[in-house]
Amino acid sequence: MAKATKPADLRAKTAEELEALLIDLKREQFNLRFQRATGQNEGQARVRTVRREIARLKTIASEALKKSAAGAGASAAKS
Repeated sequence: MAKATKPADLRAKTAEELEALLIDLKREQFNLRFQRATGQNEGQARVRTVRREIARLKTIASEALKKSAAGAGASAAKS
């Protein structure tokens, strides 16, 4: 992921797309950590950006899960 993604763009994605993005970001985070450990990391700001992107993605996924659970609970109560 080259550029930070806006929350509105993430909310428009499906759960599968969010999961794929999370896997990519985790992989990038691992690579950045490995580079830092071996002394090859030149862009320290990217570590922070990736960490925040992961947190943003997890928050939006959690919101979507809660929203779908609340919607399912409300429809079950009406029946």
